[in-house]
Amino acid sequence: MVRLVVYLLTIALIASGLAWLADRPGTLQIVWQGYDIETSVFRAVVILAALVASLIFLWSVFKTLWNSPAIIGSRLMRHRERKGLDALSGGMIAIGAGDSSLAARYALQARKSLPHEPLTQLLRAQSAELSGDRASARRIYDAMLASPETEQLGLRGLFLEAQREGAGEAARQFAARALKANPKLGWSSTALFEQQCKQKDWTAALATLEHARKSGHIPKAAADRKRAVLLAAKAIPAEDDTPDKALAWALEAHALAPDLVPAAVVAGRILASRGNTSKAAKIIQKTWTKAPHPDLATVYAHARVGDSTRDRLDRVRQLAALNPHSIESPIAVATTAAEARLYEEARRALEPLLADRLTQRVALLMARIEAGENGEKGRVREWLARAMNAARDPVWMADGVISDHWEPISPVDGRLDAFQWRVPVETSDSAGGEILATKIDELIAIAPATTEIKAEAPAAPGRKAEAATPVPAESQPVTATAAAEPEVVTAEPVTVPVTPNSDSAPKASAASAANGAAHPAAVGRGDEVATTVKALSQERSPSGRGDSAVFITPRAPDDPGTEPPEPELEQPVARRTFRSVN
Repeated sequence: MVRLVVYLLTIALIASGLAWLADRPGTLQIVWQGYDIETSVFRAVVILAALVASLIFLWSVFKTLWNSPAIIGSRLMRHRERKGLDALSGGMIAIGAGDSSLAARYALQARKSLPHEPLTQLLRAQSAELSGDRASARRIYDAMLASPETEQLGLRGLFLEAQREGAGEAARQFAARALKANPKLGWSSTALFEQQCKQKDWTAALATLEHARKSGHIPKAAADRKRAVLLAAKAIPAEDDTPDKALAWALEAHALAPDLVPAAVVAGRILASRGNTSKAAKIIQKTWTKAPHPDLATVYAHARVGDSTRDRLDRVRQLAALNPHSIESPIAVATTAAEARLYEEARRALEPLLADRLTQRVALLMARIEAGENGEKGRVREWLARAMNAARDPVWMADGVISDHWEPISPVDGRLDAFQWRVPVETSDSAGGEILATKIDELIAIAPATTEIKAEAPAAPGRKAEAATPVPAESQPVTATAAAEPEVVTAEPVTVPVTPNSDSAPKASAASAANGAAHPAAVGRGDEVATTVKALSQERSPSGRGDSAVFITPRAPDDPGTEPPEPELEQPVARRTFRSVN
């Protein structure tokens, strides 16, 4: 619009000037070299304007002819650039779509049109990666290191290639070089930090984390949490050799993350060993309110050296009162009460958990209470059988791996702060079964026969009981019968399938406990439950062998059992008549 207005104004001015000259006629005379030229002023102005326009036109034609080679070259270059940019665009789309052949064709075309373009090298490298040519991709990334413009791009590509091949040290060096070239680069600091954590270089990881926090690549809350985990990882192995440094690291980690259990445990142990009971108690109490854990209860109970078991029980009661809704509180009280031989109090502490919140640890603790209080082997084995099918307890778990202690990184991918104290989703994992089998073996040691669980049933008068015979664990039913005095009474067979998910074992054990005082066959059934527990623990063992032996209780000699009787040879016998006697 402005250009149109200017054009119209220019035309109006020229017309006005010509009209002004036409209204004022005059004569212009030029005498030069014998020539006498006389004309009007208006005509002279028009001739001058035409002459100037002709000169301008001729200059333009001359300039165009002079610059025509350059103009032709620039047009060809623009065409080539347009072609190369189209090839780059099509190649990137082909790589995103996963079409390796089309991406290779576009990469070749882009290389011909734009050989020195950084995007061309990137397209070639990604096309080689898509087609599986790792050597060509690495060669292209190496060539990028020669130019300052593409150095960071080459380091990024070489880092990713080293990660794909599992070369951790090479990936760490590429990330460190990229971070040195550009300290504000986000991926290099993150990648270097992850590699240092995988290699357990906690000191270097702390320095990289601090650099990332100052550069703004990681939020302050996340940086504090990661720093606390790294400090706890340094404090745990240094607790025995350099307790002063371990205490300083643990206290700093506890200040940054009060819910970090390992840091509180290390700090509490070191402070308790130095007689600073009050400070150790404060640290344990603060962590207990946020994340209850059995290790915290153990350290808190033994915080004061020389305390009796009853004094430790009083301390644990105070700790449990800080978080009464957690399952760890009654378990901690019951464990300490059992150590003090106050079995009734331990039973009362666990009583609210037996109905709806029964876990394997609670069932094992009840078995320990029964063994210590009454020594009833049947009740002990009943609780051991219930433990096999009870709910799982929280464990240290990361990426599906269960560990009996906390680790700073995941054993699967090396991720920091991966272990969490939670209930595993899967209930048939080998690690959990092995831990439970170990605990059961320790408790079975209270009763005789820890390696082979045998039981003897009362035999009939004047007869000897048969010896227990081993049968394979793969057999489906385990049958137990018994006899009683004064008359021979054959108990009904009790069948307990030997399967980890069966619910019949707890039912059979409960029935045996209920009938133990009224019928002698209860002894045999209690031993049968222990047999089932041993079979289940063998099936959950890591070896998984099916040739393990399970000992079943013998039956009375006059018990026909459930097997079909073998045919007997007919023998001639003398027939006698008997009369009935009332």
